[in-house]
Amino acid sequence: MVRTPSPAALTDHLGYWLRLVSNHVSAAFARRLDGQGVTVAEWVVLRELHDVASRPPSHLADRMGMTRGAISKLADRLVAKRLASRHANPEDGRAHSLALTPEGRRLVPRLARLADANDAAIFGCLSAQERAGVEAALRKIVAAHDLTTMPTE
Repeated sequence: MVRTPSPAALTDHLGYWLRLVSNHVSAAFARRLDGQGVTVAEWVVLRELHDVASRPPSHLADRMGMTRGAISKLADRLVAKRLASRHANPEDGRAHSLALTPEGRRLVPRLARLADANDAAIFGCLSAQERAGVEAALRKIVAAHDLTTMPTE
């Protein structure tokens, strides 16, 4: 009788460990943001708008790897929360751009500090050298596979 080798255990795969850490990092950050009244996806949009005067939703959709409809719903929520505003394109009345409101602009640095605290809480067990090595390895993988969409979950 021929024995079939046992399949590799989940923990034999580097992807398992990456997903485990990623899920934990994301869930911890989502909990931190929950107290601020925004989701992780909303935070990503806010951060993307922070360094520019305005940006078309289509650009955000491409950057975040989301559909135009999903970005539209995110934009609706941010506008309803008075964190972003829509502005019509003067050259094309059908097109519009999103911009942060003053309230949204003030919120981004506070949320960024929460992101920093989340990183420190989770990755603080690594030395500076270990952390730099993990980041370098991940950046190498991103470059090798031309990964361009932003994580939003």
